[in-house]
Amino acid sequence: MGTELLTIGAFAKASRLSPKALRLYDELGLLPPARVDPVTGYRRYAPEQVERARLVAWLRRLGMPLVHIRHVCSLDAGAAAGEIRAFWARAEADTAARRDLAAFLVDHLTRRDPAMSPTAPALSLRYAAASDTGLVRESNQDTAYAGSSLLAVADGFGAGGAPASAAAVASLRRLETDGVPADGLLNVLADAVEEAGRAVHEAVGGTGSAPREAAGTTLTAMLWTGSQLGLVHVGDSRVYLLRDGELFRITHDHTVVQSMVDEGRITAEEAASHPQRSLLVRALGPGADATAEMRLQDARPGDRYLLCSDGLSTVVPSDGIRRVLAAPGEPGQAVRELVALANGSGGPDNVSCVVADVVPGV
Repeated sequence: MGTELLTIGAFAKASRLSPKALRLYDELGLLPPARVDPVTGYRRYAPEQVERARLVAWLRRLGMPLVHIRHVCSLDAGAAAGEIRAFWARAEADTAARRDLAAFLVDHLTRRDPAMSPTAPALSLRYAAASDTGLVRESNQDTAYAGSSLLAVADGFGAGGAPASAAAVASLRRLETDGVPADGLLNVLADAVEEAGRAVHEAVGGTGSAPREAAGTTLTAMLWTGSQLGLVHVGDSRVYLLRDGELFRITHDHTVVQSMVDEGRITAEEAASHPQRSLLVRALGPGADATAEMRLQDARPGDRYLLCSDGLSTVVPSDGIRRVLAAPGEPGQAVRELVALANGSGGPDNVSCVVADVVPGV
């Protein structure tokens, strides 16, 4: 005698899924019943289906999309565990990004409240920028810029990489003359990214003829308000902060390999030598995901910021970067030494650096 099948009501109770959900999952091919009466259409389930049904229920509680659940349920236990781990890592990364945005908005609105906004001391920037072709590449596709209100590094790629990076930075330079108001800075940053994206699109042939293949640029820039720096970041150029002798990296690489690290698929040590470590998941250019990371940095006297292309960060370890930034000297000396370090490590790529010191205002 075969195993007695469960009615949809009994199976719903055992699996903690509602009959409505069970009917939906049947329609999607996610959890088909063991038998469907050809006359009445009544569904019956096998007791051994309860375990899979409960897994589906738990995955739904995690917020996993149904199409992803179907894939997870098709795997063996070890592979399914890996997929769940990767899904949750992505969810945490998304939550962290939204947490940063929430903090940005709270800070922004707090500063608009006169009762809660202390008078900030007058500060200004001392800055320098340098860009070098390196020892291997035939041309320089990087663009570096430093001015009184704008610090920027863009790393172009593809046949139109050089004009793409130049266009991205040039589109932001209007902020030097228009000014960067502390009030409404979030909108300024969002508008700046959109304008930079349009400029890059035009620079690589995005209007008229077909765009050049896989051409675009990263963009990492900081806009100075007089007491704060607003960060906009797309790609794998980086921003570091030296504060009280400690070096902090304040950007997140938008690369395939960094996503693999975030998802727990590889370690940070494995990422450093991964053959796809420079493959971007976000960039400015036709067809690219240009979703920007945006945040606000409170500036303190004595802070030193470094913006750099990956021509520095992939060949010079963080302790070498910290040593140069922590040494006495003007920003110009620091950028020259950082470029020399990259070239001293083989100079396999273009290298660009911007160093800015926060100093008491004049």
